[in-house]
Amino acid sequence: MTDTGFGPERIDTGKPHSARMYDWFLDGKDHYPVDADAAQKVMQLFPGVKDTAWANREFMHRAARYVAHRGVAQFLDVGTGIPTEPNLHQIVQAVTPDARVVYADNDPIVLRHAEALLRGTPEGRTAYVHADVRDPERIVEFAREHLDLSRPVGLSLIALLPFVTDDQDPYGIVRTLLEPLAPGSHLLLSHVSAEFDRRVWDRIAAVYRSGNTLVRARTHAEVARFFDALELCEPGVVPVTSWRPEPGMRVRVEQPVYVGVARKP
Repeated sequence: MTDTGFGPERIDTGKPHSARMYDWFLDGKDHYPVDADAAQKVMQLFPGVKDTAWANREFMHRAARYVAHRGVAQFLDVGTGIPTEPNLHQIVQAVTPDARVVYADNDPIVLRHAEALLRGTPEGRTAYVHADVRDPERIVEFAREHLDLSRPVGLSLIALLPFVTDDQDPYGIVRTLLEPLAPGSHLLLSHVSAEFDRRVWDRIAAVYRSGNTLVRARTHAEVARFFDALELCEPGVVPVTSWRPEPGMRVRVEQPVYVGVARKP
C-alpha cells in the first residue's frame, strides 16, 4: 500500500457518515447500525434512493470508459468512497492495462479498505491518499508523485460536491484541481439536484445534518458552472441516466442527478 502520510483516524460509530450511508444504498456491508438507520430514513423520504446511488455508480463506469477510450490513461478520483467493484481502476485498466489511478478520500473506513483500491493490473499503477477535497492543494501534491501531469488526466468527482457547501468555495476547489492538469484532461462529475422535489430534498438534508454533515443540492445551471472554460462532451449536462446510456444498465429511470464530462482545451 502507498504511504499516504496520514495516520488512520478513529471511526466514529455514534453518528451516521455519508460514505457509509452510500455503502448501504449500494447494498454493501461496510457500515454500522447508525448508518443503516439514517439511510433507511432517507429511503422512507425518497424510496428510489438506491436507484439514484446505482445510477451514479453506473455513470462513473460509462464516463471513465468513455474517457479512457479517448486516450486518457491517468485518473484522479476524489471522493472515492468505500470500494464497490468494479472500481474506477478496474474500468480504465480494462481499456488501457497500464493506466495509472490515484484515489483520494477522507473517510477512515475507505483508508481501511484502501488495499482493495491498489490491486490493479501488473502493468498499471494505483495509489491512495487519505485527504479531504477541501484541501485540493494536498491532493494535487500527492497526484504529482504518481501521475505525469504534463499528460492528460481524468478528474473524477462523483457524488462528492453536494458535501462541499457554498462557503467552502466548491467552484474554486474544482478550479484548483483542474489548473495543473494538462490540456486534453477531462472532468467527470455528478451532482444531486433538488429541482426534482425541493420539499423532499429539504427533509433528506435534515437527516444528513443529524450526522453533522451538511449537503447542498444544486440546480442545472449551478452544476453546469463547474464546467466553465471546459469543452462539454455530448450530450452535455443532463440527467444521469440520459448520459450515453448503454445496454445492460441496472437503472434507466430518470434520477435527481445531473452529470457531465468535459475536456480541458
